[in-house]
Amino acid sequence: MRGEPRDGRIVVVGASLAGLRAAETLRDEGFAGSLTLIGEEPHPPYDRPPLSKQVLLGKAPADRTGLPRRRPVDAEWRLGVRATGLDPVGKEVLLADGGKVPFDRLLIATGTRARPWPKPAEAALDGVFTLRTSEDAGRLAERLDAGPGRVLVIGAGFTGSEIASACRERGLAVTVAERGPAPLVGALGGTLGALAAKLQRAHGVDLRCGVTVTALEGDGRLTGAQFSDGTRIDADVAVVALGAVRNTEWLAESGLAAGPRGVTCDAGCRAFDMYGIVTDDIFAAGDVARFPHPLFEYQLLSLEHWGNAVAQAEVAAHNMVNPGPRRRPHLTVPAFWSGQFGLNIKSVGVPTFSDQVVIAQGSLKDARLVAVYGYRGRVTAAVSVNQAKALEYYQRLIETAAPFPPAQGAADQIESPEPVPSDVPDPKMLSHGPTVALTGHLPDRRLTLVQPAR
Repeated sequence: MRGEPRDGRIVVVGASLAGLRAAETLRDEGFAGSLTLIGEEPHPPYDRPPLSKQVLLGKAPADRTGLPRRRPVDAEWRLGVRATGLDPVGKEVLLADGGKVPFDRLLIATGTRARPWPKPAEAALDGVFTLRTSEDAGRLAERLDAGPGRVLVIGAGFTGSEIASACRERGLAVTVAERGPAPLVGALGGTLGALAAKLQRAHGVDLRCGVTVTALEGDGRLTGAQFSDGTRIDADVAVVALGAVRNTEWLAESGLAAGPRGVTCDAGCRAFDMYGIVTDDIFAAGDVARFPHPLFEYQLLSLEHWGNAVAQAEVAAHNMVNPGPRRRPHLTVPAFWSGQFGLNIKSVGVPTFSDQVVIAQGSLKDARLVAVYGYRGRVTAAVSVNQAKALEYYQRLIETAAPFPPAQGAADQIESPEPVPSDVPDPKMLSHGPTVALTGHLPDRRLTLVQPAR
């Protein structure tokens, strides 16, 4: 690296939300060196949450979801080109077009992509979609505009449920197939999963839980689907919502601790190598990062949340241009939100890091409530349904490891004050995965140590 931390060459691989906010923060922090952003998509950074909401409802075109810029970043943008490798010794990023981009410090912010349907021939049928990019959203919205007879959504996580909600709001017939016992159960557990199932069915969704799609049918064009229980449906559109794949394949030969669960880094966003040695010139942020959090037994967290991408990118950028004593940790409490079937769902903490849950305010009957989650006698998460103003209080309980169950206020009207098991299933048993996941303490890559002969 050349001279002071605010000089030299910084390369950001990943030109989406985390990459953009990191670039802006670098300039805010006084970085005056060369800055390069590399992105596989040809578009400038855009916002992804509207894709499954406003875009699918026809309220916004897919190409009008660009992210606002906080400030000019004075950077070289290498868009429409994929990173294919990393040489950490020569300090170069290798590109699909044969180019090489040198760096002094590197930020990995390559995010995730939609998990595809596992059968390529069926995935290629006209009418089979995934939803991750603006092109995905534009094509799917156009097909929904045409008024298909039935839409099949495979997977009932947040993305799948939001897609189903948009289809019902359009008046389209929808079947949702979920291997697990209920929608959203992988993220919120059994109590709120049961509420989600009840509401989806009340809104006219043909919800099928405990089944999998065994085949997508069609000859060039999708015509229907078969299920594991022996039934079948006719369908013109199928949306595969089986979760996300972290974009780490390009790092396979880099020597970093990178794998299917993400790039492992410390709380200061510095990447680990496969031997557990922290690097000082390679950082990670956003959906691709996997980092420890003291509130959750220092387990490594993987998050697919808008707010985390912003907060972690800002911490990574700060630490890239500041010496050790001035660096800070990324300790933000995870938070996310979703709008579906008339509900405003917001969460803080990690609901899956729990053994019990209690309805602390409101009631399941009215679909207006706050559910508080606990693990081994302390508060670890809270989820509000149409009652978001209460979450700030529960976030403070999470941050202070307050006792669970929380004390009941005199004014609280509670339907069921006794805690019950949170019933968080094994993710392997679901079609969808949690958007916030605790992934243990181990790297994805296991090593065998061989002692030299003496």
